[in-house]
Amino acid sequence: MKRILKNLLISIAVVQFVIITSCNNTQKDTNSDSKEDYLNGKISISGAFAIYPITVRWAEEFQKIHPKVKIDISAGGAGKGMADALSQMVDLGMFSREVSEQEQEKGAWWIALTKDAVIPTVNADNPFIKDLKIAGISREKFIKIFITGEISSWGELCGDTINSKINLYTRSDACGAAAMWGKYLGKNQEELKGIGVFGDPGIADAIKNDIYGLGYNNVIYVYDIKTRKKYKGIEVIPIDLNGNGVIDENENFYDSLENIIPAIKDGIYPSPPARDLYFVSKGKPEKIVVKEFIKWILTEGQKYVKEAGYVQLSEEKVMNELQKINN
Repeated sequence: MKRILKNLLISIAVVQFVIITSCNNTQKDTNSDSKEDYLNGKISISGAFAIYPITVRWAEEFQKIHPKVKIDISAGGAGKGMADALSQMVDLGMFSREVSEQEQEKGAWWIALTKDAVIPTVNADNPFIKDLKIAGISREKFIKIFITGEISSWGELCGDTINSKINLYTRSDACGAAAMWGKYLGKNQEELKGIGVFGDPGIADAIKNDIYGLGYNNVIYVYDIKTRKKYKGIEVIPIDLNGNGVIDENENFYDSLENIIPAIKDGIYPSPPARDLYFVSKGKPEKIVVKEFIKWILTEGQKYVKEAGYVQLSEEKVMNELQKINN
């Protein structure tokens, strides 16, 4: 009788073990079917400084959800992003201007993710800063500074006898910022006058270190996303949009990210130099992990856009872009 009882207890224990093990295995199988577990692989990205900071943020957040995914990102200008994408050195190129017909003919595929703008910048201690913030600079005067060279001193620009030279800075790398600033002035990057400086951070540093410097920067390199104010040492020259010689109330939106972002989104700030920011690739991406990353950016990832100092796409635009990756 004792032996029978002992065998019965052993049998019950075995059955319990099998049931528990089966439940645990079922739970593991269920979890393994989730994106968090199955999505893995590597994504390589290079290109435009304009979209680099938000791409880094998107990558960090995406990898929290998908820890088996590795994303490598390097900035080097929009030209490098396109070249690397078309040569398939990277999965995605960060791009900050319109895709040309020649690039399309080479197989470029592109998708908009967010938008920002290129804005004119000067040193915060420029001796004419008060006058500049009151009167601004019109597009016509920017043309005379950056294109024809008819205006070459701060005195000429501000109606003063002081002949301090305007030290112009432009981008030395092929980039969307210079292309858009040039397009706004009716020309291309190669026709912009100025000392060539590599990268958005390079021009920002040059302006901060030159009291007579004048350049242009993408929004994210002018405003601190933590304080939402301009970085110390750099100022924005308001654009006199209607050319009346004074910055009207509706043109004065440069004091913080909270004011300039709506101006870009609503089209008050001109386009160009406001523009969409893209990922590009050689043909539509085929890697599942790349497609899932893009879809996530256009959906859940949009909540990080404004926080990071960029402008969200409209709902209609998001839907259109999602169709491009889903079809």
